[in-house]
Amino acid sequence: MKKNPIESPSVIERRDLIKGVAMSPVAAQFAASALINPAAAAKAVTEVSAPYPPARSGLRGQHEGSFEAAHMARDGRFDGKVSARESGEHYDLVIVGSGISGLCAAYFYRKALGDDSKILILDNHDDFGGHAKRNEFYYNGKTYLSYGGTMSVESPFPYSYAATALLEDLGIKPESYERYDLTGTVYNGLSNSVFFDSEHFLQDRIVAGYGEKPWAEFFGEAPLTNAVRADLTRLHTDKKDYLPGMSPTEKAAFLKRISLKSFLIEYAGMLEESLPFFAGMGFRNNKRVDTCPAFEALRLPVFDGMAVAEPPRAQSVHFHFPDGNASIARLLVNQLVPGVFDKHHDQESIVSAKANYGALDQAQNHLRIRLNSMAVRVEHLGDFDDIGEKAVRTVYVQDGETVSVTSANVVLACFNNIIPFIVPDLPQDQREALGKASKVPMQYTNVLIRNRRAWDKLGIQRIQAPNGYHTWATLDFPMKIGEYRSSISPDDPVVVHMVRNPNSPGLPRREQHRLGRIEMLTTPFEEIELKIRDQLQRMLGAGGFDQERDILAITVNRWPHGYAYTPDTLSDPDLPYSMQPHVIGRRIFGRIAIANADAGAAAYTNVSIDQANRAIQEILISRGLT
Repeated sequence: MKKNPIESPSVIERRDLIKGVAMSPVAAQFAASALINPAAAAKAVTEVSAPYPPARSGLRGQHEGSFEAAHMARDGRFDGKVSARESGEHYDLVIVGSGISGLCAAYFYRKALGDDSKILILDNHDDFGGHAKRNEFYYNGKTYLSYGGTMSVESPFPYSYAATALLEDLGIKPESYERYDLTGTVYNGLSNSVFFDSEHFLQDRIVAGYGEKPWAEFFGEAPLTNAVRADLTRLHTDKKDYLPGMSPTEKAAFLKRISLKSFLIEYAGMLEESLPFFAGMGFRNNKRVDTCPAFEALRLPVFDGMAVAEPPRAQSVHFHFPDGNASIARLLVNQLVPGVFDKHHDQESIVSAKANYGALDQAQNHLRIRLNSMAVRVEHLGDFDDIGEKAVRTVYVQDGETVSVTSANVVLACFNNIIPFIVPDLPQDQREALGKASKVPMQYTNVLIRNRRAWDKLGIQRIQAPNGYHTWATLDFPMKIGEYRSSISPDDPVVVHMVRNPNSPGLPRREQHRLGRIEMLTTPFEEIELKIRDQLQRMLGAGGFDQERDILAITVNRWPHGYAYTPDTLSDPDLPYSMQPHVIGRRIFGRIAIANADAGAAAYTNVSIDQANRAIQEILISRGLT
C-alpha cells in the first residue's frame, strides 16, 4: 500500500545540495540528467537555483534576510542616535519600498521635476516589486510564469485619472485582455469544485460542478450526512426572506453589524454541523465566516430571497499578466532605470524580458534601486524652518552594516505599521493611528506539476477546500502574450496556484492576523512542503495524481504582512473619514511623506498608485514646487 505522503521520508530525503543551495525537485532532476549531458544540466541547475531573483524557488515573499532588521527596529534595537557609516550620497528624494507605490512615487516625482532628479529607492527584499512578485520555473527548456502576490489590474471602482494615465504611459491596455486569455479554450469543460475532507465530512472526496450543477445534485454527490445534505440544499435553493419586516435599507444596516456565521445559524437556521462547508470561504481582506459582515456575503445563494439595499456597482478595468502585477513593476523599472532591460518594452514584450539586476544600482544613473537594504531610521536634520536640501537622514541595514544617506525629501512607501519604529519623532496621535492597521497575512503557493491529466479526469479547474491548509487551488491562467505561451495541452507541465490565509476562528480579526503572522514566520519550508504535497495528493489522488512523481517544483510566497487592512463594519468603529486611522496615519511630517496601499486602507493596485501620487503632491506643495 502506498505511504501517506505526509509520512513518506523520501519527500525530504531525496533533496540534495549543490554548493550549499537546497535543490528543488526540478533541480534534482536536472542534476540527475548531468550523468548524460553535464553541460546542459549545469546550465539548467544554475537557472533554477538562481542568482536571478524571480527564478528562486522554495520560501519566497518575505524571505529570510528581508525582515530581521525590521524586527530589530520594532524591538528597540535602533533606539536613540543610530550610528552608521556615512555614505556621502545625497539625493533629491529617497523612497523606502520598491513595490508598486514606491516605483510610482519615483515616476510621479520625475514627471513633476524632470528626469534629472536624483532618486534612491531602498528595499528590504532581494527583488523589486514588493507584493507584485514574479515566480519563474524552468523545465525542459521552457519557462513557466506565475504570480506570487498582487494578481491583476482590478478594482471595485474605476481607476482615477492619475492611475489611468500611468497605465497608458506604460502601454497597458486593459481592454485588450481578451485577446491574450485562453481560459475559455484551454479549460473548456472543466468546472469549479469543492474538496470535502474526511476530518469534517464523511470522507475525502472532490465534487465537481460547484455553482454549475443544480444544488440538489451537487450536494447529493458530496460525502454528507442526510441532515447536513438537506440543510445545505435548503440554504442554497430556498428563496426566503430571513429578515421579514425590515426594509431593504434596514436589512443592509443590520447585516453590516452581524457576522455571516451569526446570520446563518441564528437567522437562516443552519445546523452547526453544516458550518464546515462555509468555514474556508474567503471574502475580501481575508474575512471568513466568523469575521465577515453578512452584508459582504450577499453573493451567496442564501441571500437570494432577500431584498437588501446595495450600493451601485461601478465598472472597473481588469487585466492579468502571467506574472501578475510584477509586469507593471517591470514596466516602471524599464522607464525609470537605464540598462535593467534591453530596450523599451510594451505590455507584450515585458512578459518575456530578462532583467539585468546588476544595473539597478549604478552611480551614473539618476535613479537607483538598492535591494537587500532595510531602512531602520528616517529623521530630520534640524528644525523644519531651518532645514535645506540635506533635510532628512535615512539609515538602512545592508549585509549587516548600517549606512546613511541624506535627501531633500523621503517617501515611505513601506508597510505603514513599521513607520512609528523608524520615524520615532512622529506626533503621538499619528504613531497610534499607524499602529492600528493589522496587515492581512497571505500565502501564495505555486506548484509546477508534470501535467494536468488528473484535473481533466476529475473535470475540474478550480478547487475550494473549506478546511484545507490552502483553501483554494486552481490551474493557473492560460495565456498567449508576446513571446510567452502558457501550457495548452493536458500533457504539458502547468502551474497550480494555491492560496492560504492562516486563521484562528473565534478570535477578533486583528488577533487572527497577528497569530497568522507568527505562524508564517515560524513554520519552516520543509513543513509547508509536506502539507502541500499531502493536500494535493488527497484532493487529486482520485484522478491519478501522484505527488512524488508529478510535483516538479514548489515556490511558497509568504506574506505575513500581506494585504493592506480595510476597516469593516463588524469589528471597526464607524468614524468620519478624516478621523479614520489610515487618514491620520498618512499625514505628511515635515519633509517625510507616506504612501503604500496601507495609506488608502485598500489592497488594490490603483490605491497604491493613487497614494504615491498623493504623497508626491504633498511634497511638492509643502516645498512650494508646484
